[in-house]
Amino acid sequence: MIPSAYPPPAEIARLTARMLLEVGAVHLNDAEPFVHASGHRAPTYIDCRRLLSFPRVRATLMDFMACTVLRAAGFEAFDVIAGGETAGIPFAALIAERLALPMAYVRKKPKGYGRNARIEGVIGPGDRVLLVEDLATDGGSKLAFAAAIREAGAVCAHSAVIFSYGIFPGAMARLAAEGLTLHALCTWHDVLAEARAQQAFDAATLSGVAAYLEDPAGWRATRG
Repeated sequence: MIPSAYPPPAEIARLTARMLLEVGAVHLNDAEPFVHASGHRAPTYIDCRRLLSFPRVRATLMDFMACTVLRAAGFEAFDVIAGGETAGIPFAALIAERLALPMAYVRKKPKGYGRNARIEGVIGPGDRVLLVEDLATDGGSKLAFAAAIREAGAVCAHSAVIFSYGIFPGAMARLAAEGLTLHALCTWHDVLAEARAQQAFDAATLSGVAAYLEDPAGWRATRG
């Protein structure tokens, strides 16, 4: 069912951050930083896949994503919802159900056998596709998935995520330069604000995370 209530974006961001904290998807540790896929260390880690195990949270976030995209892009803006392999697939299915649209998914690379396809499901020439993933860092995977969709002759001008890091300078401009607009429910800044409001972590941890968000490169430099 398409949502009929459209909370203000700031309230969506606050409630999304609250839900991420409530289900234990947010991990902060300034003393023993996490190693990300990039190889960089950070005091932050987010696990959006965890959201799938909480039906009320999952449903609310998908309502938020649907109304965010419809409000920004239009109510008849899409023909297909596509999930990015792998974390984007379940969220794309949930959004497709809400918007009563077909759903497909995009592989990171061809299977290497059979049809050697990158796109599973039906995406046809001229289809307007919304790309859905769980989160966005610097936007690189969004551009790769969008390129695969466009190679199929379809149009991909919008991508939606639950969470965007919001700390990579130029990421949004990079996406925009490639004709892709990112819609995110919240960022690390929203999570930090809600974590402070809830006193969800100790003051030293929150201070370290704030320093990282303000200057990731500088934070890493001080950690050697």
